[in-house]
Amino acid sequence: MTSTWYDAVVVGAGFGGLATALELTQRGARVALCETLNYPGGCASTFRRHGYSFEAGATLFSGLDEQQLFGRWVRQLGLDVTVDWLDPLVELRTPGMRLNVYRDRERLLDQLRAFPDAPADALRDFFALQQQVAGALWSILDDPTLLPPFDVNALLRHASRVMRYTPLMRWMGRPLGAVLERYGLLRFTPLRTYLDALCQITVQCGATEAEAPFALGAMDYYWRGTGHVRGGIGQLASALAGAVTTGGGEVLYTNRVKSLEPVPGGWKVSARRGELLARHVVANVLPGGMTRLLGLPPERLPSRLRELSARVEEGWGAVMLYLVARAPEGHSPSAHHLELVQNEQAPFVEGNHLFASLSGEADTGRAPPGHRTLTVSTHVPLRSLMGRPEEEQARIVSTIQERMRQGLRRLAPEWMENVQHEMTASPRTFERFTQREGGAVGGVPRRAGLYHYRTLGPKQVMKGLWLVGDSVFPGQSTLATALGGVRTAACIAKG
Repeated sequence: MTSTWYDAVVVGAGFGGLATALELTQRGARVALCETLNYPGGCASTFRRHGYSFEAGATLFSGLDEQQLFGRWVRQLGLDVTVDWLDPLVELRTPGMRLNVYRDRERLLDQLRAFPDAPADALRDFFALQQQVAGALWSILDDPTLLPPFDVNALLRHASRVMRYTPLMRWMGRPLGAVLERYGLLRFTPLRTYLDALCQITVQCGATEAEAPFALGAMDYYWRGTGHVRGGIGQLASALAGAVTTGGGEVLYTNRVKSLEPVPGGWKVSARRGELLARHVVANVLPGGMTRLLGLPPERLPSRLRELSARVEEGWGAVMLYLVARAPEGHSPSAHHLELVQNEQAPFVEGNHLFASLSGEADTGRAPPGHRTLTVSTHVPLRSLMGRPEEEQARIVSTIQERMRQGLRRLAPEWMENVQHEMTASPRTFERFTQREGGAVGGVPRRAGLYHYRTLGPKQVMKGLWLVGDSVFPGQSTLATALGGVRTAACIAKG
């Protein structure tokens, strides 16, 4: 590859990078997208090993309705993507409780109200507030032009919505636990369990400590265009990468970027297959990854980048089990998602809380006929592994994985009776394959605090150098990272 100038080089084909590259090509920019692996999607990809296909991380995808970002792309670009609208979306199991999350919100409320001594009036009032806050936030996510940076039209539209934002503003900087206490629901175990489980996989922390508006918005996750991409989420990632190529961009797989260096007029990108020159570089990496690519001493790094790195280190890695099992007799042929909690009073991490994504019969090629692939994940605090010798890290991970197996045998025994194949993964595995420093997943935990609102727009680290992904606004979820990429592309285009 010879050196050549691009309007933008995008580093990393996760969904933040894919969205940035696609939006820029649609705006007529000359773009190269560099990816370390030989397939796109990053932590939200579908990979193949030993003849089976697994989701890299256990996940559900939102934004798939035809009027939302992914749904619009599928429709407008004619992408070869089929969405299965699962119902129920998730089955939550504990030793003493079963709770199905259906596509109809009222069915969830009916189940909660059916528990003994359920505070029906308090539940009604709490969910009324939740719908108000979620409605205000999701209306913005559904229309990226309402996200920062704001033009005059966006500011006028926000001004007309001030009354809709009032319930949201009241709880800014306060934890969801304060909202639950306000409605007398803090000790209603079925709701607390549901919220702790949901918050751990969305805003990346427990319900009582989560930033209230973010958590209340995340509670709508299951009802906002959430579905299963047939064949695995990698089908959507590959379709978006194909759209980048069709639009005139270059997608360069197995082309790990090694370093970034400012040069007159832009940046030099040194990669495995040669050098590229670009007026802008957009890195779909963690803050620590950006630090590594720049190769600067800590004192020369932008302060915001150092702060972001520290916040990511307060977050999580993922410990994984990848299983192939014979489908239980009489089981639904559709894809399925299980959320398992062994002890509702213990932290929802390290094998106590599991999220499992199971392939469906229509996901042909992922497993032999009559079998399913299972991607099972649990969070582990990054700080519990940092600085420990590799042998000690391996022992900790092995202990967590055995606890995961115990949880599966206890709460999903029908799937563990006929396991035919198993692979394991750890934060070190994620670091090796995705180049994410420390194997961090999920971005910055959204614990209560007004600091979340300090930077509500695309993150320009240095002139012409941008950061996208789950560690910057709008944050967690693949939809959010893609929206961040769209807005970053808009900033570059205005340039």
